Amino acid sequence: MSRLEARLEPSRAMMLASPLIAAAAMLVSGSLLFSFLGQEPLHAFYVYFIKPASTAYGIGELLLKATPLILCGVGLALGFRASVWNIGADGQLTVGAIAGGCVALYFQDVEAVWLVPLMLLAGALGGMAWAAIPALLRTRFNTSEILVSLMLVYVAYLLLSYLVHGPLRDPDGFNFPQSRMFHDAALLPLLFEGLRTNAAFPLSLVLVGGAWFFCARTFAGYRMQVSGMAPAAAAYAGFSEKRNVWLGFMLSGGLAGLAGVGEVAGPIGQLQSSVSPGYGFAAIIVAYVGRLHPLGVVLAAVLMSLLYIGGESAQMELQLPSAITGLFQGLLLFYLLAADLFIHYRFKPAARVSALPAASGGNAA
Repeated sequence: MSRLEARLEPSRAMMLASPLIAAAAMLVSGSLLFSFLGQEPLHAFYVYFIKPASTAYGIGELLLKATPLILCGVGLALGFRASVWNIGADGQLTVGAIAGGCVALYFQDVEAVWLVPLMLLAGALGGMAWAAIPALLRTRFNTSEILVSLMLVYVAYLLLSYLVHGPLRDPDGFNFPQSRMFHDAALLPLLFEGLRTNAAFPLSLVLVGGAWFFCARTFAGYRMQVSGMAPAAAAYAGFSEKRNVWLGFMLSGGLAGLAGVGEVAGPIGQLQSSVSPGYGFAAIIVAYVGRLHPLGVVLAAVLMSLLYIGGESAQMELQLPSAITGLFQGLLLFYLLAADLFIHYRFKPAARVSALPAASGGNAA
């Protein structure tokens, strides 16, 4: 039998190439999947991966969906680098959307330039407050931040549902679970006429640059990276694990909250019973496909955005089920993890143990 043996020094070139290998393997598996579903693979690939981005409007939609993935993905990547496993970005996005939306509804008669910045600030603080719960429980009671942050996602969903069915429901909305539409001063400005891409996209790129500077040029970023790569060395150097946990959760929660405001003050324009199709969970894949690097997260977010709008195109033109999007996302993560396995480990045949000769019990003649 064979066993896995850790490589002394994983290949850096393969670490950079593994997302491309995973994407290629995803496409090969996708061609087989399309064949099983009765679709001609080349035409299906055109509809799924090329046609959605073949027009200016399609590119605008691509960037629109990439924006929350960039914000959530960068925040998660910063935490993952320090082994802070925040799985609840979708809940923090939802609470950020609630906080920013409440500001918009409270100042619904105010036409002022400071309203959108105030909404963004409220959204970031809301996401940070929701992320503080698993951070506190982890540092105070040593609970699993994975389970706590994940369960809080569904609490956030229920909180949003309660608000749009009750206190924040539009009295003129024919009993639909939604708030009033935000007025113009509470909406993010559009970048181009005729496209839905708004100011949240350049803001996300600015924050990506800030995240890169944090990781590459600050002691706090260095401390988080060392804590993730060599916890024993970090402890010996006196780096506080609790400080890293709080910093990782606050950064990822704040960025997820900004993503939530970008949705409700952008393409949605109000609070609804659902403000995210799972961006916070998809951002986990984005963070790993981007190799936990802020610039890599941008490229991975664009790819994941293409999977979203490609899935919508395939539903309309090829009559494929909506689950096709999640399937491609899962394939991408599966192949990336498989590639990482062989980057860090190799199969080594188990050494054969030869049977010892039986000791002779008789005396020589």
